[in-house]
Amino acid sequence: MDFTLAEEDRMVQETVRDFAERELGPGAAARDRDGTFDLDVYRKMAELGLLGLPIAEEWGGAGGTYLQYAIAVEEISRVCASTGLSYAAHVSLGLGSLSLLGSDVQKGTYLAPGARGQYLVAFGLTEAGAGSDAGGTRTRAAKVEGGWLLSGSKAFITNAKSAGVSVITAVTDPGKGARGITAFLVPKDTEGFYPSTSYDKMGMRASETAEIELRDAYVPDEAMLGGRGEGFRGFLEVLDGGRISIGALGVGIAQAALEASLAYAQTREQFGQKIGQFEAIQFKLADMAMEVEMARLLVHKAAWLKDQHQPFGQVAAMAKLFASEAAMRAATQAIQIHGGNGYIREYPVERYLRDAKLLEIGEGTSEIQRLVIARGLGLGR
Repeated sequence: MDFTLAEEDRMVQETVRDFAERELGPGAAARDRDGTFDLDVYRKMAELGLLGLPIAEEWGGAGGTYLQYAIAVEEISRVCASTGLSYAAHVSLGLGSLSLLGSDVQKGTYLAPGARGQYLVAFGLTEAGAGSDAGGTRTRAAKVEGGWLLSGSKAFITNAKSAGVSVITAVTDPGKGARGITAFLVPKDTEGFYPSTSYDKMGMRASETAEIELRDAYVPDEAMLGGRGEGFRGFLEVLDGGRISIGALGVGIAQAALEASLAYAQTREQFGQKIGQFEAIQFKLADMAMEVEMARLLVHKAAWLKDQHQPFGQVAAMAKLFASEAAMRAATQAIQIHGGNGYIREYPVERYLRDAKLLEIGEGTSEIQRLVIARGLGLGR
């Protein structure tokens, strides 16, 4: 057992940290304030090979490990969680679906360009009435000659407007429940495919999130991703990998909250001394440091298990759950340590809190993660 990062892993960490601090840091507050989704940021990430980091080289990726990808998500999210979210959605959900379910033709057509960063890929699963209950999908795919007509809507889809192609789940066989759900690839320019105006969100404001309307959007038979009726099973596997990236995103936010709070505690004075000398503040910082370390270890273990082709879903759920809630606790305590300054936008910790909250909701709520873990223990249905 060796907890030391390999040389290649450290190189990824250093490269991404330098990029994030140099390219993402200066504009993070302004992008959050204005709700600006900056595609130039992702073009620069593509130049570093980050948009296809864990994808095989034969399909346009960098051939890196999932651990390296988790490290990259953490470092990006430590500086700008919004960028980390759009990055994670593109890689773990969008490219992850293509990598897991795509045919060689589909991989050559969509996975390779996406991995090279020619465009982002979106993952259209959630609907207004099908969030935690993803099996309640109501979007329909009607069979027509040579293809399918997709009708329905998707909600809260990351990268929806800017993605070059979206993975869309739809019911092809009503009455079969989860076994009647199929995934399709829908290019951006498909007639009948209409992304809406982005949501005005509390946090993650620089990550693009929108609804998608499908009005008899025609896709050919070749657009089916995986087999007919295999969409539900497929996206459950994809979400396991996505939970690792959300966990890494939580570690990044928690690390940022810890660093900001530690720096503030070492400069802010009250009652004639630095507030970091008070035991109450020391205990808060100690708890934050402990939970950051615990969350990172869980995320790294889940990523390592995935890289070793071992079962990782249970640990991924644990990593996502703990890291998400640790990020919320760290951000909350960071505001408390900053006092009144933590409540104003001049300091970044209020943004950390707004951003962290999404992690307890997206890609499976904390409640769903607890159900997944409990079922892994042999409990429940």
